[in-house]
Amino acid sequence: MVLNTSFGKIILTPYEIVIRIQGEQHVTLQAQADAIELIGQGANVVMVNGSESKWSLKLDNPEQLTVISEQLGCDIR
Repeated sequence: MVLNTSFGKIILTPYEIVIRIQGEQHVTLQAQADAIELIGQGANVVMVNGSESKWSLKLDNPEQLTVISEQLGCDIR
């Protein structure tokens, strides 16, 4: 599934998330589902804490967080 956002695209499978950020740098963030934490309550943040990487990204709205939660099977805290 592909979500279009204000900053680029979020590509979701049941096992991973790939975030492509538009701009000159063409940044791509990728993580396995088991390393992802979703933070709601108005923050709307995807947080990744893997063995060799840490990153977070604020989403545009809570609906995007809900879609990601459903696709990856992750709970929102």
